[in-house]
Amino acid sequence: MYKPLLSHEDDQERGYMRYPSLALGDNTEDEEELWDRSSYPESTNLLAGGEKTYDDVEAKEKKLGYPKSVFFIIGNEFCERFSYYGMKAILTLYLKFQLMFNEDDSTIIYHVWAMLCYFTPVIGAIIADTFLGRFRTIFYISIIYVIGNAVLSISAIPPLMPDLNTKIAVSLIGLLLIALGTGGIKPCVSAFGGDQFVLPQQERQLAQFFSIFYFSINAGSLISTFVTPVLRDDIKCFNDDCYSLAFGVPAVLMLVALVIFVIGYLTDSYKIIPPEGSVLTNVFGSIWHALRNKSKSKEKKEHWLDHASDKYEPKLINDVKILLKILVLYIPLPFFWALFDQQGSRWTFQATRMSGDVGGWTIKPDQMQVINPFFILMLIPIFDSFVYPLLAKCNLLTKPLTRIFTGGVLAGVAFLISGFLELKLETTYPVPVKSLETRLSFINGLPCDVTLNLPFEEEQFTLKHLEEKVFKSVAIDGVDLHLNVTLDLDTSNCGNIEHFNDILQTKVFEKTAHVIMITADSNVVKLMNIDPPDEIEKSSEGLPKLRMLYNLDQNLPFGSAVLIKGKTEFRFFINEKDQGHISGTEFMDVEPETFEVFLPTEDNGTESSPVGSFSVKMGGVYDFMVHKPLDGTNETSVTIYEVTPANTVHMLWLIPQYFVITVSEIMFSITGLEFSFMQAPSSMKSVLQAAWLLTVAFGNLIVVIIAEAKFFQRQALEFFLFAVLMFVDMVAFAALAVRYKYVDQNGEIEDTKNEKQGKSGKENEAYSDDETNF
Repeated sequence: MYKPLLSHEDDQERGYMRYPSLALGDNTEDEEELWDRSSYPESTNLLAGGEKTYDDVEAKEKKLGYPKSVFFIIGNEFCERFSYYGMKAILTLYLKFQLMFNEDDSTIIYHVWAMLCYFTPVIGAIIADTFLGRFRTIFYISIIYVIGNAVLSISAIPPLMPDLNTKIAVSLIGLLLIALGTGGIKPCVSAFGGDQFVLPQQERQLAQFFSIFYFSINAGSLISTFVTPVLRDDIKCFNDDCYSLAFGVPAVLMLVALVIFVIGYLTDSYKIIPPEGSVLTNVFGSIWHALRNKSKSKEKKEHWLDHASDKYEPKLINDVKILLKILVLYIPLPFFWALFDQQGSRWTFQATRMSGDVGGWTIKPDQMQVINPFFILMLIPIFDSFVYPLLAKCNLLTKPLTRIFTGGVLAGVAFLISGFLELKLETTYPVPVKSLETRLSFINGLPCDVTLNLPFEEEQFTLKHLEEKVFKSVAIDGVDLHLNVTLDLDTSNCGNIEHFNDILQTKVFEKTAHVIMITADSNVVKLMNIDPPDEIEKSSEGLPKLRMLYNLDQNLPFGSAVLIKGKTEFRFFINEKDQGHISGTEFMDVEPETFEVFLPTEDNGTESSPVGSFSVKMGGVYDFMVHKPLDGTNETSVTIYEVTPANTVHMLWLIPQYFVITVSEIMFSITGLEFSFMQAPSSMKSVLQAAWLLTVAFGNLIVVIIAEAKFFQRQALEFFLFAVLMFVDMVAFAALAVRYKYVDQNGEIEDTKNEKQGKSGKENEAYSDDETNF
């Protein structure tokens, strides 16, 4: 487990002041916890940027026990993160497959919700600092959080929500409450944990607490991101994926989180600090006052913020000046989050179009999101202990802003990889049947060879018993066509067949995939155009799509079902149609496995012995035909026909883009936090926390805008667009970064190298006046 470094060091190898580097799971959710250390009393040299005081005599004499209350806080955090990440992992699939939004609309709703999750922490911080304090803010907002999870879980129970519009409304209400809940407590929990320690006497215990705290975040994320897709897919509720259980388990965990938190209060364990006011109000107040005075006054000031000096203290004004310099660098940052947060939307949908077979186990598309927190846990200590020191020896990436720039570029590279992968996936997608085209699939159901001659084919062809011939694209003159089919067969060697017409006719339609069965009725050959026609589009969930074609004994009652059974089982019903006992069913999603086929009995039971078996794979579309022979025998056969090929590109090919985006996150996000923490005045750290969260919110807004604009029909082109925009964005960031001058730990802008050397004896190369070396 990676421990955060809480000391302030002048790291000459890295060339900048080193601040906490933390083991973060999904850093877009939790890295802001780092900032809450700034809310601890300024008496701690730890947060004021000074040296540790382990040698202080008073600190040595006053040894305090480890506060037991923090274990309630850690338990609360683990359960809450399990709840949040578990629900988030399956959210896009729920929006698409249960609420019936299309892929673009599901992406938009997902990112609007994520945006709310990052706007609401600002509200939570103001409430905690100004009105309720941290404990009561966490308690009251956690109740809203629990209610939101419960509402979302209830919305996923089909018998309780039979109407789709009602289901959508209740689901969106649940998501809104969850956004208020997770955002509202986000800035409070780790800070409340820090409140339990006495500083500076317990700095070492505080460091240990944050190590355990962030481990609990990652543990909750890893476990829930793996488990909830299993609950969704492997357990069936109401003959469908069990979203109610997959949402219900995180809801229970959030309730457990609240109970654990309350137990800590009931045992009188917590140290509760009353609210002391929010610095945000002073920051906005000073900016507004300065702008108003500047508009009214003709007096020239060195800086426009100096117009607020008649009301606000010089220290606050100077701190706001430094704050605004850092916020200028924040302007390009939202675009990184626009790319990063698509792991839960576009990349998850991309995984549904890939194969997840690993031996006897199948990876779920939404489980691929677990790769990011896994890589985070693995790569942070590697980067801190090996990669960064090695690069420093080569004088590469020694400055924080160059690392941020590199991280942003790598995010663009990750989307280039995803774009090229999507191009490969496009070769596996079905060819759509266009206007003035039809698709024809002929199946020979006769017990002899049949020769066919079609008007659009120059040469005739022969089909053996149960053989299929597919014409994927046949041009027709209008919306429909009466197709004449010329047949030839040997009736003396064709079972019970006694007569056939040389030319048979069937009607076909444009943009339709027809299945035409050559069969017989009363010993006379006929063409049966199966209703409904084939569906060539793959399952949007990445599962096999399957339906039954049947040519069965008329003694079987309508309403009886053919059972297919593997690890799971499904029933295909023989419904009464004009086509009688020669017809087809609708398609359904099934599991990728081998199934045995059991026929119904005349009394609506199921035969004990299978009549055949077949296998299906992820992403494939299949017809399986149960066929009663026409040669007088009683041996029913089962034949599988592939309508659309299965997914052939494996989900593990997603690992390169996940690896690159995780490396970019480490270089961009964690370094960005450390840089901002180092450069911000101690009084402005909470303001920068709010600004950092807002960059994530605006990043999700960018995704919403681009998804809503629908610039491209092809997903690969949208990935390439995001990559190019990210590169352009990083050029803009570099232009801002080269103009930035670092601030020393006394809040003063570094002007010359000599001054810097005079202050500390050694030059920190990060404080460079060479504006081309950012």
